Order: sequence, then C-alpha cells, then structure tokens
Amino acid sequence: MSKRDYYETLGVSQGATADEIKKGFRKKAKELHPDRNADNPNAEAQFKEANEAYDVLKDAEKKAAYDRYGHAAFEGGTGASAGRGGNPFGGGGQGDFGSAFSDVFDDLFGDFMGGQRGGGGRNRASRGSDLRYNLQIDLEDAFKGMSKTIQVPASVTCDSCTGSGAEGGAEPTSCPTCSGMGKVRAQQGFFTVERTCPTCSGMGQIISNPCKSCRGAGRIERDRSLSVNIPPGVETGTRIRLSGEGEAGLRGGPSGDLYIFVEVAAHELFERDGNNLYCRVPVSMASAAMGGSIEVPTIDGGRGRVQIPAGSQSGRQMRLRSKGMPALRGGAAGDMFIELAVETPVNLTARQKELLKEFEEISAQNNNNPESSSFFSSVKSFWDSMKG
Repeated sequence: MSKRDYYETLGVSQGATADEIKKGFRKKAKELHPDRNADNPNAEAQFKEANEAYDVLKDAEKKAAYDRYGHAAFEGGTGASAGRGGNPFGGGGQGDFGSAFSDVFDDLFGDFMGGQRGGGGRNRASRGSDLRYNLQIDLEDAFKGMSKTIQVPASVTCDSCTGSGAEGGAEPTSCPTCSGMGKVRAQQGFFTVERTCPTCSGMGQIISNPCKSCRGAGRIERDRSLSVNIPPGVETGTRIRLSGEGEAGLRGGPSGDLYIFVEVAAHELFERDGNNLYCRVPVSMASAAMGGSIEVPTIDGGRGRVQIPAGSQSGRQMRLRSKGMPALRGGAAGDMFIELAVETPVNLTARQKELLKEFEEISAQNNNNPESSSFFSSVKSFWDSMKG
C-alpha cells in the first residue's frame, strides 16, 4: 500500500511554516496517542506514521528533498538518493515504537523528568555568563573621549588544563553509562522515560583526573585588566559591549560578553541636557541693568564672550552655538546656553544704601521697573474687586 502524503498525515498544507508543522504534529500526537485509543488497534501504526512524517518535515534538508522527490527521496537507489549514492538521510524515518514515542515525549513535554531536549551531552561545554561593569567618568572625559584600563573580576580559562577541566589538559572521556548522550532512558510499557545521567550529571563526559587548579570546571576566578575605549559624546546610560570578555565558558565553552554601563558624573559648572550644556552665570545688578559683555568657560577648556543686553532679568539665556557636547554617532555638536542670575548686593555700606535709596526714588518717578508696576497694579485691581 502506498504511503500517505506527509503533509496530509499531519493535516497541514505543503506551504506550511515550521511552526504550523509542529502545531499539526502536536495535535495529531495527542489525538493518536495509544494511551488515549485503547479501543483502536490502528492507533500505534497511525501514531508512528505521524511521527515519521514530522521527523522528515521538521528537518529543512529532509523537507526540501521530500518536496522535490516525494517518498522516493528516502528509498535507497531511486529518486534523489540514486544520484548521491544511497539514502542521504540514513533511512526512511522508520524505527521502533519506543524511539517514536521518545521523539513525541521530547516535543510535547520538554524537560519533564529532568530530560534534556535534543542531542545528548549538549551542556558539556556551556557558554559563560555575560558580565556588567559600571564605569563613572567626568564630563570632560565624556566630551573628549578616553581610553581607560579597568579591573574586571571574572572567571577565566584555567591555564593549567587550557579549559578542559582535566589534569594536564587531557581530553574528557565519554561517559560509559550514557555513552556520551548525557541522559539515560528507561522503557516502561508504552512510555520511554528520560532522565539526566547520574554518572556525568548530563555532561556526556567524565573527567577521571580533574585539574587541581580549577577542580574540573575548566575556569578559575581572577581579576583581569582590560583597556576600554570611551568614544566622545557618551552620556549616562550608554552601554559598551566587549564581545567575548565576559565569564569564561564551562569546560572550554565560549566566553560571555562584558557590558560596560557609563555614568557621567555631575559637573560643578555645567549641566547637561542631551548634547546641550547649560551654565548659570551670576551678574551684578548694575551689569544687568546697563548691559555689557562677560567671559564664560567652555567645556573644551577655552573661553567664550557673550553680550548682556541692557535691562536683562534673571533667567535670560544666551546661546553659544556648537559649544556643547559632540554627538555620539556623528553629526553636529550641541550648543551651550548661558543663563543669567542677577545678583542682589549684600553687606551694603551706609553710602551704598543712601545711593540705592536715591536711585529707588528716581526710578519710581521714571517708571524704570515696568514689571513691578504692572504686578502691583494688578494686585490693586484684585483687592478693589474683592471689596466690591
């Protein structure tokens, strides 16, 4: 009897995505599971048929061959395999029922009972953890950029065993209990139960003579010196990634990454907002009234000169273009804003008080304080309305 189309077996279309194929298989596996079909003598065969179809369609190479040649792709000496010297995939997806159910068990229940999904011993060499380092710099360093050497406490590859975990750098041997799979299976009726191998703890390998320096881990704790390039324009929250500079992997696995988080310290003269800088400059009452020019510092260590218009009030801002922070990823630099703070004189002498009193009297006659006059006029109107 000819085989059913694999797509039809799983109830999906030929253009189905990998996710749709998996969902179709899960649905069929639950529907046809022998434990749920005790009264159906064909359940086991249908169950294996669905598993065979999924075994082919979930693999990109097998699926491509099936889409082109159909079932002939997996029949020795014909179709696609004839041109390549036999079945390129090592069989037509058949197998004992225990193996078929084990595939379903993995797909449906994942890590249930401590089993590891996929091939055995995958965790024998695991990737190291990513690390975070908080780096505080001055605003001047953020403006210019810098190169800084930092000390990073981390796990590094053991020099004694070159990361293998075995004394003298010897290679670990395959676990005799699980034959390197990292898991063991036990048949219980229709069920195949997988458990982590108790001998190698799922590694798939054992070390008969562990390295004395790292005790078989393949890595040791040690501070490392790293040179970090800080580009101009960084700001608080900027993240710099150093690939492969994190924690060393376990038993020769790849290292993690190091992430440097930059914090720019507060400055005594400048306040930053994005790429713009703000500088609050106190000016005397006389200078604000008569106007003039003042000299101000810039973040590059230079000096800038700005003109104060006559009659300036506190809070007035003047701009120095392109005197702010550089853009981190290129582009125009920010601006620097000078904010005036008109200062009231203190510790006046008798003569100064006398002059100020005379000045106040003359100012009242000439209406030199229009804002004050407008405010108190509004206050008088408010009180008059309340009386009414």
